[in-house]
Amino acid sequence: MCHDPSSRPPAPPGRAGAVAETELTTLTGADGTAFSAAWAAPSDAASAAAGVVVLPDIRGLHPYYVALAERFAEAGVPAVALDWFGRTAGPAEGGTRDGGFDWQAHVPRTTPEGIDADLTAAIAELRRRTRPGLPVVTVGFCFGGSHSWRQSGGDLDVAACAGFYGRPAVVGDAATRASRPTLVLIAGADAATPVADQLALAETMRAAGADVTTAVYDGAPHSFFDRAATEWEDACRDAWRRLLALVDRAGEVPS
Repeated sequence: MCHDPSSRPPAPPGRAGAVAETELTTLTGADGTAFSAAWAAPSDAASAAAGVVVLPDIRGLHPYYVALAERFAEAGVPAVALDWFGRTAGPAEGGTRDGGFDWQAHVPRTTPEGIDADLTAAIAELRRRTRPGLPVVTVGFCFGGSHSWRQSGGDLDVAACAGFYGRPAVVGDAATRASRPTLVLIAGADAATPVADQLALAETMRAAGADVTTAVYDGAPHSFFDRAATEWEDACRDAWRRLLALVDRAGEVPS
C-alpha cells in the first residue's frame, strides 16, 4: 500500500492560497459507468492557467487524494481526483474509499481502456467547471503514477504527466510513443520498484521524443510524500516545486 491510512499530503510551499470550493461528486464515463471523484478549486479557478487530474494509488479515492486535490487548489490549481473502481464496485459509499475497502479484489479488474474513459470524463469535468480548453496535467501515485506516465504516449488530451513510485511495466509500449512533458519522481529506497527500472523508463520515453525530467530522492521510501514524514520535508518541497513548475509550463502552452 502506498500510504499509511492516516497519511495526508504535505502543503505546497510558498503558494498557500484560499480554497474556494470542494465537493465529493460522481462522474459518468462514456460507457455509462458512474465513479466517484473529488473536486477542489481556488477562488480564481476560471482564470487558472492549467488544471490537474489526480490519479490515486491502488486504494482508489482515499481521503489522502481528496486532500491532495485541495492542496493543489491552495496552490491556485483546480483539481479533480478520481476513483478507479466504478465498474466493479460502484461509486464509493460516502464518496471515498476507507481502509476496509478490498482493493485487492478490484485492481486486477481494471483495464487501461476503463481508466482512460474515466480520465476523459475527469478532464471534461475539470474544463466544465473552469473553461474550455484548459490544459490538464495528470499527477499519479504508484498504480496511478504508472497510468499517468502512460498518458505521455497515449491519445487523450493531456498536456503533461507526472508520477510518483510508478511501475514501468504498466506503462508498456506507450513509453515508445511518449511525446508529452513528463516528470518521474523516484523514491531512492523504493522497495516496490527499483530506481534503475524507472530511470530506464525515462530513457525510453526520451528516445521516443518526450521531454522527461527525473528526480531521485536518495534514501526516501515508497510513499515519502506525506506531511507526517518530517525527515523527508526537503524531498516533499522539491517534489512540489517540480510538480507546480510542470503545471505552470503546461499553462504556457496555447490551448
